[in-house]
Amino acid sequence: MKITHTEIFRFSIPMEPFVIATGTMHFAQNVLIRVHTDAGIHGIGECSAFPMIVGETQDTCIAMAKDFASIWIGKDPLEIPERMNDLLGYADHNSTIKSAFDMALFDISAKHAKLPLYQFLGGQKRTIETDMTIGIDTPEGMAQTALKYKSQGCSIIKIKLGKKVNDDIERVKHIREAVGGEMTLRLDANQGWNFDDALFALGELEKYNIEFCEQPMRTWYDDKLPELNINSPIKLMADESCYNHHDARKLINSQSTTYLNIKFSKSGGILEAQKIHEEALQKGVKCMIGSMLETRIALSANLHFALASPNVEFFDLDTALLGHLVDPVIGGLTYNGFFLDVPESYGIGAEPDEDFLKTCENWTI
Repeated sequence: MKITHTEIFRFSIPMEPFVIATGTMHFAQNVLIRVHTDAGIHGIGECSAFPMIVGETQDTCIAMAKDFASIWIGKDPLEIPERMNDLLGYADHNSTIKSAFDMALFDISAKHAKLPLYQFLGGQKRTIETDMTIGIDTPEGMAQTALKYKSQGCSIIKIKLGKKVNDDIERVKHIREAVGGEMTLRLDANQGWNFDDALFALGELEKYNIEFCEQPMRTWYDDKLPELNINSPIKLMADESCYNHHDARKLINSQSTTYLNIKFSKSGGILEAQKIHEEALQKGVKCMIGSMLETRIALSANLHFALASPNVEFFDLDTALLGHLVDPVIGGLTYNGFFLDVPESYGIGAEPDEDFLKTCENWTI
């Protein structure tokens, strides 16, 4: 099997403004690719650029996608490690757009094997419940949003923090008082605190029964994570500090964190995500599968990976529920309330809506 050409789409998804510590997103800066082969099988890949975290924009992803597509012409898509090494040999980093190409390869390979992707990866179905994320707002506004999610049957809330530390404490206080003691609360500071603020906040927030706190400090304070981890009464989860399995190894060996957050936009796709998962599995460190602002295409791939990854215990796959104003996806992941499932069709099982694609700027390489 040989790759013949790749289609690249500016896959912009309008959405309600979403606020985190590092900035506000007004639309999902996504890129969709379709890798075509001479066997009549094509692979779908999607990524969501989050420039204030990963450093890639939609435009940089499109520019690199054109180069990556040209490198793969005439090559075998079933040789996944070799094809990803082609991209690594051309350009370091750029993990967000690489994840779309990785995803397309796995889609092709699973379709070729006539298996749903989770089965191709060696997984099986299990119960998966996502959390719901609340963006930064006033304490009262965030509490109202939490109550809305609770009324819809949500049992796990992830609270975005990372602004002024005393305001952040008030945000959590209002939410816990509003929803009562039964709901699971998670925190995500998105690198917003320094060491002293993080230590103070985590101590003050312990009484609100918090499951864990993601990425309390900027990555340049990673050398202080072991000290924070030892002294924090709330368990820590490394997110922006963990891109690849080398990061995972260093974080685990230095006792910098209790948990790891795996995101394809950081790992560069499924192949490296598997290596992170294996590193964590060997050391007994539980993982979360997370996401940026992807549609149900990439979210479907996330869920397939999670179903094949027994050490993934936490699920943050709510982005399609967070204010996307359109759903340009046929098939794919489905939500039954906040419980997730993927179809039994071959590959990822999701395709873009052709009518929506007609509205997208596109290139063929």
